[in-house]
Amino acid sequence: MCLAIPAQIITISGDKAQVNFGKGVMREVNVSLVKVNIGDYVLVHAGYAIETMTQKDALETISLWNEILDAGQQ
Repeated sequence: MCLAIPAQIITISGDKAQVNFGKGVMREVNVSLVKVNIGDYVLVHAGYAIETMTQKDALETISLWNEILDAGQQ
């Protein structure tokens, strides 16, 4: 099974971008497969941004992930 997690682009430097997965989780990902700007949301899989997404869809998906993660901590 493959998972892609939404994240927001914070900074871009060449083919690399710093992204925010939420809850303070920041990572560097490769953005060579997509055209992005700071503030955009992307789906990240295996260290690569593979698709852009709307803010609405990204925030909805992030909310669902947070529900799943919070339920696992109970």
